[in-house]
Amino acid sequence: MQNTRINRLIDVLGEQFARWASNPWRRISLLVISLLFGNFLGTAISTIAGQAANWDIIVAGVLVLFTELANRLVYSRRLVAGALWVSMLNALKIGVTYNLFVEAFKLGS
Repeated sequence: MQNTRINRLIDVLGEQFARWASNPWRRISLLVISLLFGNFLGTAISTIAGQAANWDIIVAGVLVLFTELANRLVYSRRLVAGALWVSMLNALKIGVTYNLFVEAFKLGS
């Protein structure tokens, strides 16, 4: 790629974010925020899909596809497993899956 201003800006911002996120407390806080956002997203998805009953099959397929793609990304050997965005995606996936189980238990009782 050419060394344009926008490429240099993106590189500098990425380096600054990496330095900012190298602090363990900030990294843990970002992972907790991703987990809680996944929990919220699971509630939103189940509520929206529950309103229109004809979307249940499609939403379930999309969620399974998201989970499998996230698993492939997180557990592949090609990527660095310690990358922050991969860990945040995994935390988001865990939050969504956990919340969908909680919603299923609520509906079953």
